[in-house]
Formats: sequence, C-alpha cells, structure tokens
Amino acid sequence: MSIQHDRLTSSLLKGVQQRLARGLQDPRVRGLITVTKVEITKDGSLATIGISVLPAEHQKLTVHGLQSAARHIRRDVAETIHTRTMPEFRFVEDDGLKKQAEVLATLAKVREEMDAKDAESAKDEETPGEGGQP
Repeated sequence: MSIQHDRLTSSLLKGVQQRLARGLQDPRVRGLITVTKVEITKDGSLATIGISVLPAEHQKLTVHGLQSAARHIRRDVAETIHTRTMPEFRFVEDDGLKKQAEVLATLAKVREEMDAKDAESAKDEETPGEGGQP
C-alpha cells in the first residue's frame, strides 16, 4: 500500500484508541476495550476496526454498542485527524488476542508440568538405593 494509506491507518488506530479511552455513555460499551487492527479499503470509503474486549462475555454487546456509536466516534476522530475524506467506521470482533492468550496459557501449563517432571526425576536420582553401599 502507499505511505499515505499506511499513515491514515496508523492515525485512525491511534485516534479510535484515544477516543475509546475517554469512554462512551452507552451502557452496552464496557470492559477493557482494545483496538487490535484497522483495515481501510483501497478507495478509502470504509475502515474496518477490530476490537477485543475483556472479559469475553461483554464482547458481542460492546461491539454492538460501538457500531451504534460509529458515526459519533468517526466525527470525534475526524476532529483530530486531518484528511480529505474520512472513511465510515465498521467495528468487528477480533478474537486474535484471546486466542494468543489461550496459547500462551497452554504453553505455560505444559512448561510447569515439564518442570515438575524434571524436578521429580532429579529427586529420584539423588536418593540412594536400598542396601546402603553399591
């Protein structure tokens, strides 16, 4: 993509993050909201914004609330970003961070089990066998 396209994508990501950090009055929007990605169509008419929400049970309702407030958020972001045309915003769920956290938790659990087995085998090697001397 072009440098201008990349700059707009980066600016939108930062602008939406800052706007969401200030909060919204919509009671559907709650939890820890993270903007994970922004993808802009080639013609610049639509920006798809990936959102991850913790705890996970609030994600669907929060994304629905954000989509309802998309025009308001777009207007606020447009005040901080100077561009000829501001794309429409579409908020979507992004489960990438949750999947990554699950993989890391699984790896940590496997590592703990391996460390426990290593400690147990090291303990067995240190204890002398029965009968005293070899």
